[in-house]
Amino acid sequence: MENYENLNSIFSGVLLEIISTISGFTLDVISQETDYDFDEMTGVMSLNGDKSGVLFISVKRSVMRLLCSYMTGLSQDELTNDEINDALCELVNMTAGSAKLRLSGSDYVFNLSSPFILESLNMKAVIKKKSYIISAVLGNDDISMKLKVIY
Repeated sequence: MENYENLNSIFSGVLLEIISTISGFTLDVISQETDYDFDEMTGVMSLNGDKSGVLFISVKRSVMRLLCSYMTGLSQDELTNDEINDALCELVNMTAGSAKLRLSGSDYVFNLSSPFILESLNMKAVIKKKSYIISAVLGNDDISMKLKVIY
């Protein structure tokens, strides 16, 4: 794996496939994000290896509630905040795990940390200039989410 564009397509493609599988929603890459802000809740996982990185999936709580309903089979009204948080952690875990499998044998072999949640309305990433950033908004007319991977 010699270029970062391939990394972008792997991480974006994996997340698009997972959302389609768990919910039936077809999402597209709407745009490449350049301001690096986050939504209400963000799932985070460290990707540790020779080329370490951090994976972020950021989403509005209402969107995650809807996706959690599809993931669990429970109605949106039945879901607790803990279940919604767990679902986002699982989404991060599935995305990183699937990307890890697709990147095996490349220069981007990594181990996964445990996923965790950050919640804030005004959180923003400040990125060093030498870092490589995958940053995309994925969505359709009904839902959207932000994917960021910083190497």
